Amino acid sequence: MAAGERKPWARRRRRLMELAGDGAIVIVPAAPERLRSRDVHYPYRQDSDFWYLTGFGEPEAVLVLVPGRAHGEAILFCRERDPAREQWDGPRLGPERAVEALGLDDAYPIADIDDILPGLLEGRRRVHYPLGRDADFDLKLIGWLNRVRAQVRTGAQPPHEFLALGHLLDELRLFKSAEEIALMQKAADISVEAHRAAMRAARPGIREYALQAELECVFRRHGAEPAYPSIVGGGANACILHYRDNRAAVRAGELVLIDAGAEHAGYAADITRTFPVSGRFSRAQRALHNLVCRAQAAALAQARPGRPYEAVHEAAVEVLVDGLLALGLLSGSPRAVRESGAWRRFYPHKTGHWLGLDVHDVGEYRIDGASRLLEPGMVFTIEPGLYIPADAADVAPHWRGIGIRIEDDVLITRDGHRVLTAALERSADEIEALMAA
Repeated sequence: MAAGERKPWARRRRRLMELAGDGAIVIVPAAPERLRSRDVHYPYRQDSDFWYLTGFGEPEAVLVLVPGRAHGEAILFCRERDPAREQWDGPRLGPERAVEALGLDDAYPIADIDDILPGLLEGRRRVHYPLGRDADFDLKLIGWLNRVRAQVRTGAQPPHEFLALGHLLDELRLFKSAEEIALMQKAADISVEAHRAAMRAARPGIREYALQAELECVFRRHGAEPAYPSIVGGGANACILHYRDNRAAVRAGELVLIDAGAEHAGYAADITRTFPVSGRFSRAQRALHNLVCRAQAAALAQARPGRPYEAVHEAAVEVLVDGLLALGLLSGSPRAVRESGAWRRFYPHKTGHWLGLDVHDVGEYRIDGASRLLEPGMVFTIEPGLYIPADAADVAPHWRGIGIRIEDDVLITRDGHRVLTAALERSADEIEALMAA
């Protein structure tokens, strides 16, 4: 691995240690492997914090950062090379190669962590650690601390303060570097191609899982994988926000809502489009789709530096409320409807979330009780929607069972924003033209 490729990890570790300060120790374990059933494991996915700081994709590893340590500040514990196991499970990096490959100061076999880590804890005042994420590792860490505490009478100085790793690391991860933005753009580009493939494959009678297969085939063809379980909801299934059954047949005249994104090099895309399986929107479907498009445009207009994050949601709600009143789906004055929250019956979720190594990425939405201001380098989704339950007896029949969401990935820039997923058709006219081509 070239030195330029590991610079981001070393730079991130250095910045984290600067924030942690002298007297701190940072401990970040890799994600554990998880059994699916008997001796079959779930596909392994590295812990996002660990990946952010190392770029190392193997399990059974622990990163330890010890700011100011004369004998090396960045230390990795990982599995040793084992030709017999590697024949079964694939190649391992091993401690010998980890230092050069990952830009570390030192690396040791994971089997030696019980002997070495208590000594690294000794003399440190604060421990930064993701407490509660892995109960088994929590117990190990407590055991190492107790070993240091047992030596207090001989002069040992155990840490006396535990701090959540996220207090420091989440803010670092919230602001994306140029390298990260390039990876996210690639994930977005793959996802755009996948959504187009699904739209082109749509036809009355197709099963939701067949459309899912079209999507995920494109992901895999580009070396990516789903960033989260793909949602493919036809007809009234689109009104289920986290629908994942993906088994129903889509009937002529129904809409399909697809919420799916690729994960590329650990970074997620997150796109939702809603389209007519027969290729043409009905009048009612088009009216609601156009309304959601207008709400997204209003939200996008707020996506610029210095604006409160909450303003994005508020702008979408204002447009949706006005539209629902005009269509007769709500009644009353716009102000009264907004203040009462009556609109939540048809729009029960927020208008977006941070995006990055996790599809619902880390970072505070409010600071000191107020909505935080948007800054360059933040990436988030903008995803207004409307969902009219199939059993909503108090609305006209032509509205019932329609679920629509439109979601794009947005980067805040110095002078505004950039929509990473802008290439994907969004309006009703654009979608119909794509499906007719």
